[in-house]
Amino acid sequence: MKPTRTLAAALAEGTVVLDGGLSNQLAAQGCDLSDALWSARLLVEGPEQIEAAHLAYVRAGARVLITSSYQATYEGFAWRGVSPDTASALLVRSVELARRAGEAERDEVWVAASVGPYGAMLADGSEYRGRYGLSVRELERFHRPRIETLASAGPDALALETVPDTDEAEALLRAAAGCGVPVWLSYSIEGERTRAGQPLADAFALASGDDQVIAVGINCCEPGDTDGAVEPAASVTGKPVVVYPNSGERWDAGTRSWRGDATFDPSRVRSWQAAGARLVGGCCRVGPERIAELSALTGADGAR
Repeated sequence: MKPTRTLAAALAEGTVVLDGGLSNQLAAQGCDLSDALWSARLLVEGPEQIEAAHLAYVRAGARVLITSSYQATYEGFAWRGVSPDTASALLVRSVELARRAGEAERDEVWVAASVGPYGAMLADGSEYRGRYGLSVRELERFHRPRIETLASAGPDALALETVPDTDEAEALLRAAAGCGVPVWLSYSIEGERTRAGQPLADAFALASGDDQVIAVGINCCEPGDTDGAVEPAASVTGKPVVVYPNSGERWDAGTRSWRGDATFDPSRVRSWQAAGARLVGGCCRVGPERIAELSALTGADGAR
């Protein structure tokens, strides 16, 4: 159902479970994602598949659904001949599909509109490197129209996610300022640094004192990298921490395939919670089965 509390209020009361990777669930449903638009392609060609994927996570116990807008940008759609007006409608649709799936559940389900990094639009793996050669102002200019459109659709939060460096984090926070929707800021990391190499304490500090930011943390990283990141996020910002790593497999941008073994262990959630995590889930290649295990371990049903 549509929430009666804000997501921030729910996080203040306890742990809230996020969904897992959208693209892997869509692939499991038989969808073809071999396209630069990735899962955003289905906003045009198969919106019912996106809603079904969201619903699979709701049934697994997820109480926050992240929209299919991670790789949906005005520029990316334009390359496919999609007009700005149609692109706006597709971004709004991403929120509507998640909301509709959440309303099928008797418990509160929040919708977070995904705002992926600039590199996601390029579809060349550069979101795992950052430092695109653009200024903070240029990145802010890129992100602002999409943020404004997503905010107008009425999500419960904006997920500023998979952010590879502090320049882009600063740009995203500037672009979201005043949009009227709370945000979480989530970095993609390697070890104890952002993907671009900045210390995590410096990266998290950007969100400190920003009342619009309701959670700060990490996503789209190896599960093992979460162990040293949750506590600094909490201590530097004093905010609830969001954690949703990948399965442990690595994305090969050249072959557009995943390599290695899955190491995602839902039992890690205990240490995440002890260190300050309140918003927990999975990212790429973490499916409904793992989210169900995570939900059972936290005892979270919405937030308790």
